[in-house]
Amino acid sequence: MRNTIGAGLLLALMSGSALAAAPQHHDAATQALNLAEQAIALRSVAGPANQTPQVAALFRDALVKGGFAPADVTITPYKDTAYLIARWPGRDSSLKPLVISGHMDVVEAKASDWTHDPFKPQIENGYLLGRGSTDMKLDDTLAISALLELKKEGYVPRRDIIIEFSGDEETTMATGAIIADKLSNAELVLNMDGANGTLDEKTGKPDYFTWEGAEKTYADFRLTVTNPGGHSSEPRSVNAIDELSADLLRIQQHRFKPEVNDLSRSFFVNAARWQKPDIAAAMKAFAANPANEKAIATLSADPSFVGRIGTTCVVTMIEGGHALNALPQRATANINCRIFPGHSRASIMAELRDAAQDPGMKIEDATEGSVETAASPMRPDVVHAIDASIHAVYPDVPVFAAMSSGASDSMWFRSHGVPSYGISPIFIKNSDSFMHGLNERTPVSAVGPAMDALLVLIPELSH
Repeated sequence: MRNTIGAGLLLALMSGSALAAAPQHHDAATQALNLAEQAIALRSVAGPANQTPQVAALFRDALVKGGFAPADVTITPYKDTAYLIARWPGRDSSLKPLVISGHMDVVEAKASDWTHDPFKPQIENGYLLGRGSTDMKLDDTLAISALLELKKEGYVPRRDIIIEFSGDEETTMATGAIIADKLSNAELVLNMDGANGTLDEKTGKPDYFTWEGAEKTYADFRLTVTNPGGHSSEPRSVNAIDELSADLLRIQQHRFKPEVNDLSRSFFVNAARWQKPDIAAAMKAFAANPANEKAIATLSADPSFVGRIGTTCVVTMIEGGHALNALPQRATANINCRIFPGHSRASIMAELRDAAQDPGMKIEDATEGSVETAASPMRPDVVHAIDASIHAVYPDVPVFAAMSSGASDSMWFRSHGVPSYGISPIFIKNSDSFMHGLNERTPVSAVGPAMDALLVLIPELSH
């Protein structure tokens, strides 16, 4: 962890000529990077010794030191975690606030599996290494430092700007729901936990930038088969594990209806030019006709695209039996679904029940921390602001909308009718993206340009 930036790191920050013009706000970029290192060093993982409250304190101190009134920054404990809400009052209190959203917790990481300790941040070969470097402590500190830079430059927003960080987005997502309840009067949300820019694998130059206006609904369904059981020396034709296995295989063969919406169609049409010819052709064909069987087969076979063409469900956990020498009395499985916007969990559960073709199988919704939401509208003011911010740094880079296959705190705001847009101004190669995985890292050269983009985006939506 560093408190000052060395010459080598400064060079890394400024070496983004392949990405964009040299950053115009070096001090703000440096502050964001240093603050990110301090946050990464705090093990904000759910469970014993969760240091998310310490991350909240770190962020509060930075905001207050940078000019936020102490009374306008609150940290609220919640179980083993905490959440933070800070307000920058605008000139017109009658206007609904702009909310900037993020989360402070990270996914567990075991040092023995990594090439370096995930909670000892370091900069190596031009990359910031450590858990949270991509998802999403660096994005958090970029947002904080951008607001402080605007304050330093004398900017006064017309509407209130609220920056908030949840404390359990990677687990139960309870604090995200609480925050959205409190801020349900917001005009819109910029969720820093969202889509980003993509760099060319060979040249390192930017290919395109996407932002997210919708996401699939997370759901877990518990399947249970029961049986009287008996002695293992007296096998029976009906066995709970066998029966459940057959149910799961039938579900595996079930195909949910492929579909598109305005956001996913935008991605397929615009991102096709950077894909292999067969994938590109399938993307265009699917966007034009989501019933195109050839396109469906091609995209379904690619893990990068199967989640973009409709609802997906997959078995993630199984449990069965109670003794090595007894017939199983119970067998259970968890089916994890990512549901395309516009469908309820109840309707997907019914579809799974029908696919299993087993009247004796019990199915129940075991989902925690999720809510069904529709897509946010493609508001012209938001589209213009995102275009302007990215093109201020990358003038010729295509910018277009997409839909997330995952889930984020955006769903809580959308459930209140508040439009939320996922946008991270970081540009990164797909091969360098290790969110939730081993050896997470982000190129330092992307930090300066990301700061410059935010310093255009935030005023565009708060003036």
